[in-house]
Formats: sequence, structure tokens, C-alpha cells
Amino acid sequence: MRDVVYLEQIEQAEALLKPQRIDVLRQLAEPRSCTEVAGVLDQSPQRVYYHVKRLVEAGLVRQVAERRVRGIHEGIYQAAARSYWLSPRLVGRIGLRQTRDRLSLGHLLDLMEEVQADVAALDLSRPDLPSIGVSGEIRVRPEQRKAFLDELQGTLQDLFTRYGGAEGDAFRLAVACYPKGDPDDRV
Repeated sequence: MRDVVYLEQIEQAEALLKPQRIDVLRQLAEPRSCTEVAGVLDQSPQRVYYHVKRLVEAGLVRQVAERRVRGIHEGIYQAAARSYWLSPRLVGRIGLRQTRDRLSLGHLLDLMEEVQADVAALDLSRPDLPSIGVSGEIRVRPEQRKAFLDELQGTLQDLFTRYGGAEGDAFRLAVACYPKGDPDDRV
């Protein structure tokens, strides 16, 4: 089982985004038969099999074994991954792209799409992938914003200059700085 499957096909998203199929998929975190899943979800095995079949067709579930039960072959299925990412490109860009500067929220969203696609393309089964994720909260008074952003840009530019040669392994460095909203304000 992979850690992540990145969904870029609309058919995969359609297969996944049904509440009953998400319930079935969660039950298939461990190998199970449709009958076992049906018992947990209080559904008929036929109904569960219908959903499992659609998930298999979409590449979101795999048959990992088969066993004979009362003279019938019963498939054992497992989810293809522990989590699924939906590509923002599934919807596609709506409307014309506006010119965005580095301080716009639109530029940040474009950057996050690029990072998501880059990470999805990595072989996440390799335990030796060198990466780092850092997150923190910085508080900046309005009158200090420009100085903060200028210093951040200067620090990053220094790193790009120091390590930007043509030799060695290539890494992408993406830094996101955005206002942190109050969790109580989110709907």
C-alpha cells in the first residue's frame, strides 16, 4: 500500500467522491472481503461489491488475494493508498489568469499547486528521500511587514546564490507566508 495516490483523472475523482465509497475505502485500509466490509457497514455484500468494483476500476483499490468460501471464490481487497490527493487541475483554471505579483494570494495558490504536483511525482515509497518541512508562526506588526518580507527575500536569495550551482542534486525550495486566520472564523 502506498502512502499517497495523486488523482489527476476525473474518473478517479468521480469514483472516490461518493460517501458510501469513502466508507468502503476506509474499511479497506486492511485487506478484507466485501462480505467483511458489508458486515461492518451494515450493508449487503452485493452493494459493497458494486462500490469495490468501481474503486478497483479507478485504481483506488486492488484485489490482493482470493479464497474459497463455501465453493465460491471470494476476493480480498485493499485500498491502494493510505490517503488520496485530488489535483487542483481536475477542475482546471476557470477564467483568464490574472497577472499576479509575489505578494498575491493567487501566486501562493499557484505555488501550492506546483508543490503538490512535485511531491506527488516523487517515489514516496523510498525512505531515503531527503526533504524537510518546517512550519511556524511569526507575528509581524503592520509597520514591520515590508522589512520582514524584504529580509525574508534577502535570506532566500542568499541561499539560492550560495547553493544555486549546476552540480549536485536539485531541490525545490518553496516558502509560503500567509495570514493565519482565526479557527473560529472559518465556516
